[in-house]
Amino acid sequence: MGSILNLNAAKLAGPAGGRPPAAVEVTPEGVLAAALPVLGRAPVYAFAPLPPGALVPGIEGANLRQPEVVAAAIRTALDEVSPRKRSVTLALPDTLVRVFVLDFDSLPAKAVEATPVLRFRLRKMVPFDVEHAGVSYQVLSQDKDQTRALAAILPGPVLAEYEAAVRAAGYEPGAVLPSSLAALEATESMEAMLAANLSGQALTTTIANGQDLLLYRTLDLPDDPAQRMSEIQRGIAVAAAYYEDKLQARPQRLYYAGNSNVAEFEGWLDDPALEIVELAPRPETGELTALGTACIAAVTGALAFHGAQAGTQ
Repeated sequence: MGSILNLNAAKLAGPAGGRPPAAVEVTPEGVLAAALPVLGRAPVYAFAPLPPGALVPGIEGANLRQPEVVAAAIRTALDEVSPRKRSVTLALPDTLVRVFVLDFDSLPAKAVEATPVLRFRLRKMVPFDVEHAGVSYQVLSQDKDQTRALAAILPGPVLAEYEAAVRAAGYEPGAVLPSSLAALEATESMEAMLAANLSGQALTTTIANGQDLLLYRTLDLPDDPAQRMSEIQRGIAVAAAYYEDKLQARPQRLYYAGNSNVAEFEGWLDDPALEIVELAPRPETGELTALGTACIAAVTGALAFHGAQAGTQ
């Protein structure tokens, strides 16, 4: 198997290496690509739509129902932003990746020794084969009594399927991230923050506090519009209550990323006490193609660390 999940979230911990200067997010609606043309300049974006049914995210069975069509869309979007390298960060739908914050008495320092420990711990926590799954982790905090680690896992065949599509497009998946972990890096704030990432299939709520992740919760959404709105409202309310319980303060602001605009999302919540802020606002000027309703947070966040890392070298 090729590359596996690369968590290296700059917001959560300082990684040892950077990410590629290009990123691509694959969703049922289409493929969004972004690249840093020159260090210090804003990213450029491109979007290639997919026909309905070409990609159906899930942890079981084939996701790419039309793999050639998906690969062609990846190639089209990436070619349009002209990446400086063939290696790209691949952002996947949140529903494919299970993310956990785990506590251990201790964890081996070497990944080759720590990964089997993680697989054993995750065995009863996910409904798929752990031994052949894509697994990655990063240590959030560590002392002599406890190690706190962020772990992500997804089915091996699913990971291989998406990686194959990137390679068929002529590129190499240098890092793989769930959409919401990538999106968290779109803001440089290290203060406690409540965030929500809304896709056509799910709502993911997160709470980050400095270099710690207090909550990561993905909720599958129903197709019925009324039920969908109710689930979104409930999901945000649960996350806000968890924020207040953990941080002893009610959240004043919600960082939002999604395929609906901020005003529409704010109307759904109808909570005047909660300010809704776009996690990754679209640039008012610059080079981008017609993006439709695509959200740029995940690909913007995936590139943010590359720019920060390169600037320190």
